[in-house]
Amino acid sequence: MELSGDPVITLCGLIVTSGEPGGVMKFWRRQMNLKQTLLAKELGITSSVLSDYESGRRSSPGIKFVRKYVEGLVKLDEEHNKLLGRGNEMSNRSAFMGMGEFGSPVPAKKIVEMVSGKVLTGKSLLGSSIHGYTILDSIKAIYTLSGSDFYSVFGQTSERVLIFTKVGLGRSPLIAIRVSQLKPRMVILHGPSTVDQLALDLASREKMVLVLSEHIPEHELLEIFQKIKQY
Repeated sequence: MELSGDPVITLCGLIVTSGEPGGVMKFWRRQMNLKQTLLAKELGITSSVLSDYESGRRSSPGIKFVRKYVEGLVKLDEEHNKLLGRGNEMSNRSAFMGMGEFGSPVPAKKIVEMVSGKVLTGKSLLGSSIHGYTILDSIKAIYTLSGSDFYSVFGQTSERVLIFTKVGLGRSPLIAIRVSQLKPRMVILHGPSTVDQLALDLASREKMVLVLSEHIPEHELLEIFQKIKQY
């Protein structure tokens, strides 16, 4: 399990920007093999209170509690498991072709224009702000990324665009997103001439902008998003 940059900042970003903060908190605690009682003791609260936050029975936790929670996770991980430091560096994972955070928010519509894309779903959301991008080789992602690895594609925020290359009909990327607790704001499928109806239905259900890009060569995608970073 590898988190790039400061794990506290990265995990806080993943939790706060998700639609289900409690579920994401619980996910990462379990990924680190930490018992609820141990973390509750570290935070100075009861296990029942912690359980209420993780299950969503209490109102969404504030940023102060989220940071305290994450700092507790990281501290206990360093003392017991050291799981956060394991695994290959993200830059060495063959599935990752590129990843970055934008200096300032970029409208989804601008990204569509720069990749000469066709909007398949979410036309009413083209005014949404996109804060980062991740480019993935969809075939290698299927074979090399575990469930926990998939959370790493979101970087510091889920308000980003995921670009999948070498796409067949678009089912696999959308199914992976469907079962993930974190959802991107925008998805670009690169390569296919047509997209499966199931992929369209899933994108609509998740309320995301789904774009088809078939005219821009794959090798130009990185250059395009490097330019967008300067937008």
